[in-house]
Amino acid sequence: AKMPSDGIPYPIFSFTALVPWTFFAQGLGQTTGSIVGSANLITKVYFPRLVIPIASVLSGLVDFMIAFSVLILMMLYYGILPTINTLWLPLFLLLALVTSLGVGLWLSVLNVEYRDVRYVLPFITQFWMFATPVAYPSSLLSEPWRTIYGLNPMVGVVEGFRWALLGANTAPGPTIAVSALAAVGILVGGAFYFRRMEKKFADLV
Repeated sequence: AKMPSDGIPYPIFSFTALVPWTFFAQGLGQTTGSIVGSANLITKVYFPRLVIPIASVLSGLVDFMIAFSVLILMMLYYGILPTINTLWLPLFLLLALVTSLGVGLWLSVLNVEYRDVRYVLPFITQFWMFATPVAYPSSLLSEPWRTIYGLNPMVGVVEGFRWALLGANTAPGPTIAVSALAAVGILVGGAFYFRRMEKKFADLV
């Protein structure tokens, strides 16, 4: 059976989700190992340790822009023109960044304490991808489950990108609101945990 794609050609439907997802996953991978990878710096110089994971996430923006350029070419190929909704795109990119950094802060600290975390990360990322509507539309779910689905912050990111660029469905407002709240909660919790544990980094790395 053909995978549903809300009436949008499937290649661009899935690629539009894959672009922010890859940015998120790459940021997560870089951030998780960032503290252990900067051991020499951490043990010799004092500076705000939070700089390391933030820089790790931001480093993925170059690859994101390259992938986004390919996405623009695909839009032209399929005759999909940007609309006023496209102006919302930076917000959805910020949501992906906040989610990646928030989860990355938790994992980077855990990776300092338990080095096996980096081996588990690919499984976490793969499971999370299946739990995010990258290859399928969230419209497969009916309300209120669709809004609750937004507790996975990447649902809001992916649906936001599709709505902003492809005009898929109506504005997924409630889902994005739930995703934004979840992402901020993860980031605040991650930052608090990171700040609490950073004094021990020099001893543990």
